[in-house]
Amino acid sequence: MIDPNDPYEIQIAKQAKIIDALINRAERGHEVGGTAYSLFQSAIALQAEVWEKTKDLEKALDTLGRASSELEIAYQAQERIQRNLADAMVAMEGGFALFSEDRLQVCNSQFRQLLPDVEPIIKPGLAFDDYLAAVNASRYLVHEEGEGSKARGRLAVTAQGPSGQRFSSFVMALRNDRWFQISYRQTSSDNMAVLQTEITDLVRENRREKNRLIDQQAHLLQAAFDHMSLGVCTFSSTGELLVRNERFGELLGIPLPLLKKGTRFQRIIEHIERHEILDRTSQDPEISNWFKALLRGETIQQRFRRRDGMSLDMRVHSLPDGGFIVSIMDITAETEAAALLERRVRERTAELTEANRLLQKHAAEQTKIEAALRQAKEVAEAAHTSKTRFLAAASHDLLQPINAAKLYLSTLTETVEQAEAKEVVNRLNRSFNSIETLLQALLDISRLDSSGVEFNLTSFSLGNMLQGLAEDLAPLAAEKGIKLTILPTTRWVTSDQRYLMRCVQNLVVNAIQYTERGRVLVGCRMAEGRLRIEVWDTGIGISDHDQARVFKEFTRGSGGKGTGMGLGLSIVERACRHLDHALKLKSRPGHGTMFSIEVPLAAAEYGGHGESPVAETPPEGSLDLIVMVVENDADELNAMTRKLENWGASVLAASSTAEALALMQEIGTPPDILLADYQLDDEDTGIDTIRTLRAMSGEEIPAVIISANRERELLLLAREMSFTVLNKPVQLVRLRALIDWQTRGRAA
Repeated sequence: MIDPNDPYEIQIAKQAKIIDALINRAERGHEVGGTAYSLFQSAIALQAEVWEKTKDLEKALDTLGRASSELEIAYQAQERIQRNLADAMVAMEGGFALFSEDRLQVCNSQFRQLLPDVEPIIKPGLAFDDYLAAVNASRYLVHEEGEGSKARGRLAVTAQGPSGQRFSSFVMALRNDRWFQISYRQTSSDNMAVLQTEITDLVRENRREKNRLIDQQAHLLQAAFDHMSLGVCTFSSTGELLVRNERFGELLGIPLPLLKKGTRFQRIIEHIERHEILDRTSQDPEISNWFKALLRGETIQQRFRRRDGMSLDMRVHSLPDGGFIVSIMDITAETEAAALLERRVRERTAELTEANRLLQKHAAEQTKIEAALRQAKEVAEAAHTSKTRFLAAASHDLLQPINAAKLYLSTLTETVEQAEAKEVVNRLNRSFNSIETLLQALLDISRLDSSGVEFNLTSFSLGNMLQGLAEDLAPLAAEKGIKLTILPTTRWVTSDQRYLMRCVQNLVVNAIQYTERGRVLVGCRMAEGRLRIEVWDTGIGISDHDQARVFKEFTRGSGGKGTGMGLGLSIVERACRHLDHALKLKSRPGHGTMFSIEVPLAAAEYGGHGESPVAETPPEGSLDLIVMVVENDADELNAMTRKLENWGASVLAASSTAEALALMQEIGTPPDILLADYQLDDEDTGIDTIRTLRAMSGEEIPAVIISANRERELLLLAREMSFTVLNKPVQLVRLRALIDWQTRGRAA
């Protein structure tokens, strides 16, 4: 019946009602019972209920007493907090107010007295928006000039913080140069706290500092202004002088009283004209039109000359406020320099004109000379081309009979038995060898001196090349009684094999010729990542004087007994220079000489075809093969046929591709090997012969092209078509070894 959560006053009232109801019930029981026993029972029951209710009433009164004590304590704490808040608000330097639910709850006297015309409405319950409106409308506020209602409305502008709460801060200017900062912020309990802080001292200090800085900058600006070499003066929109520097008066010769502030521009112009400060010839008659031009926003520039010869440059610029600024510069030095420059330009122009005329004349003469040189170059190139063609034809035409003669001599050597006849044959062999050597040297020098010389750079085994040289040159060394030693090597190098072999061969032959007794040693050693081929001899040596000229053509060392024409070392020097192989010479007269050639190392792989492989000692026994020989020179064809038949071969001799094809069809089988001259009759070539016979037989017939042609294209074609090139005159030892090597490879 009684809710413990109800206030104590309500609980006490409910208990009083319950007690009254019980008493009324007891009285009604006495009226109804009528008997003593019934009355006794009713009294007992009523007494028990009264005791029970009395206990409840006592508990309620006890609870009410405790609640009253706690309420008293709370009232005291609230009064203490209010007193503390009041004391704090009184002690605050600025104004403070607290709005709850946008209504004023409490504020201090400073907040109330800030604006006298707003003070009467600042009472508890004042709406926050009404407070802002009253502040905006206060006549004690000093609003910024020109802003009007916009300045008033800005006090009500608020912002939203991160949590959605409003806050704002603004500065108010009051009369008597007082400044206040008003800040208001919405608290977490949706109350609004407003603070009024006076910042008059801070604003005045900032103002003083600003004025000080402005005065300081103005002083610095005036100092810089006065020390400018440029004369500057500003005028108002009505033409009155505002600011000027001393240089302005100095350049125009105007007295100081006339340059005081407020002097009109027209007076200054009249003073200049009256005293003829400027040369009349240089004065601008349109000065009256300057103001019109300035109103149109144009810039005026005029140059004057003072009577003393000083040149002045004056410029007038309009200013945003309608005024204008005049700047004057002394340009005497520039004017004199420009005049001097113009005079020099005129003089230089005259000189250049004359020089141009001479150059044109010289150019015309140069054109004639160039035409003559071009014609001479064309003649020289035509002569060089003719020489190259002649050498190519001569190499073929001369080597053909030499090759045939050597083949015949080889046959005679094997057939002649009389001693006197053999001596004649041997002498003929030596003569033809000398002719061949000289001819090869001349051809090599011609090719190396040609601008279009090409090299066939390949990787090959140096040991095989040196072994072939040892076998070729051993008879020459033995004839002079010289011991020739060529040390073996397994190194591979990258170079033009034919030219490198020719260089080493020339060095060894040269060493044998200039060595009377002792030995010639050829060996290889490593030198900084390259391989150095060295040729040592114990000959007469080369003097320092001769070392400077031995590499020239047709030059032989003094005191030597060589039989050559002095072309060997010249060929070596030219070939090494083109191949970028370092060539070195060391010698001691009377003790011997060492020549060396440095070549780059390469991977150990055989390049395939082109030059013949290592020359081997011809095998003993008969050459039991069918050999097809294609040669358009009848004598050489006959000599080659006899030599091959002496070796035991069956020879099919033809002078063209058609005859070779007819012979192969006649015997019904392809030859074991094909030996063909490169240059045949009627534009027929040995290449055509190889292609035709291989196509008809369906087999890769081993083939050797015998030619005096040493062009790179032929070597590339040999590599592509798998045939070998053997140069004329043919060395029979190499030919026999090559035939054996080619046919053994086919048989395998």
